[in-house]
Amino acid sequence: MESSKQLANRFREVILDGTWIANTNFKHQLAGLTWEEATTKVGALNTIAALTFHINYYIAGVLNVFEGGALEIRDKYSFDHPQIESEEEWQRLLGAMWRNAAQFADHIENLPESKLEDFFVDKKYGTYRRNIEGMIEHSYYHLGQISFIKKILSTSAS
Repeated sequence: MESSKQLANRFREVILDGTWIANTNFKHQLAGLTWEEATTKVGALNTIAALTFHINYYIAGVLNVFEGGALEIRDKYSFDHPQIESEEEWQRLLGAMWRNAAQFADHIENLPESKLEDFFVDKKYGTYRRNIEGMIEHSYYHLGQISFIKKILSTSAS
């Protein structure tokens, strides 16, 4: 059985500092990316900024539950982000994501092992473990998209 600490480390790997699964992470992929690049539309794909907002939306929403609040996020709003029109706004989004991710990982790490098998908010959402693993898998999915979009953008600029 995977412990809370192991789950927290897996989450940190995909968002903040790991390279084991994808040989990269969100922080690495988004480092040095300008707001113009992050908001550049490539065909029908989401922008990097939209994907970043989307992942942070879920992290912040589940973090709210970890901190004693209600589950207030809804899938239909997960891409409803404000327009990013400056480097300052882009950096603000990134800063929020790194803070939320670090706090999220700390909460996972401090969960008692028994809590991992408790229902998350409501039985229909499954267990805490399922939701944490889902967050990790969801993040890797969108990390792949961001990596792909960055490659398209870099070949377009060449």
